[in-house]
Amino acid sequence: MSQALYAIPGAALPEPVVDTPTAPPSTTVAQVLARCQVEPVLDELDRDLVGLAMLKQRVRDIAALLVVDTLRLGFGLESRTPSLHMCFTGNPGTGKTTVALRMARILHRLGRSRKGHLVCVTRDDLVGQYIGHTAPKTREVLKRAMGGVLFIDEAYYLYRPENERDYGQEAIEILLQAMENQRDDLVVILAGYRQRMDVFFQSNPGMHSRIAHHLEFPDYGADELLRIGEAMLRDMDYAFDAGARAAFGDYLALRLAQPNFANARSVRNALDRARLRQATRLFADRDRPLTRADLTTLVAADIRASRLFAQAPAG
Repeated sequence: MSQALYAIPGAALPEPVVDTPTAPPSTTVAQVLARCQVEPVLDELDRDLVGLAMLKQRVRDIAALLVVDTLRLGFGLESRTPSLHMCFTGNPGTGKTTVALRMARILHRLGRSRKGHLVCVTRDDLVGQYIGHTAPKTREVLKRAMGGVLFIDEAYYLYRPENERDYGQEAIEILLQAMENQRDDLVVILAGYRQRMDVFFQSNPGMHSRIAHHLEFPDYGADELLRIGEAMLRDMDYAFDAGARAAFGDYLALRLAQPNFANARSVRNALDRARLRQATRLFADRDRPLTRADLTTLVAADIRASRLFAQAPAG
């Protein structure tokens, strides 16, 4: 592993890899997997995220590359540290932050991350408002992220060419330097809308050249969103009854036709509003003894009271 040429002030440099005689080198994929225990994280990703089959396979491909690199090291073969910087593109609520969290754990278990933590930031965390403010802000974020993964949401906002006095370019230059020279101890994930990220990369070719993996997060279909909603309710000890499940399917069909739909995020907001209606319904019947089922079940009326149904054209 090459020594970093540039150090963020206050950040410890990664320790060099030293062979130890305590354990023989692995010679099979199964042995590496048994030692690193990365498969449970991959299985968790499959279980917790609905759909996204192609994206999940890409994550498994990255894990496979790192496992094989580990085997190559054991045989004394050349194994240059691959660039692991990534770009996640997709609409809001498609699981980008969730996958970033899992990726941080995967890299840690495969020995490519010292700490395995995720630092999530936006432009405001990196770019200052006056001369001399941006560099220390950006370096402080990098210091916190060293040994793990830095997730920059809506990364295209770092670059604002329409404002000549904008300091985003300074943050980009510091990030580029760290992504190149500290790549043994830092993985950067940029995230945002696909078209805006394309424009960002066209304006910053140096950033594009450092991104090895581009992962697309497609929008969810109605059936997938219904499954996501049911999973969210289970996590909160709630459930649909049969009528509510059908009503929520109808709600999703209407909501998908509306602007500003944010996939799983919009589903969560809709369920929160349904829980408010359920609470109001139970509160109004204050003298009736309530059962566990009463407290945990959403009924059709809790869904169909949404004003979206009132706005829908009669058919």
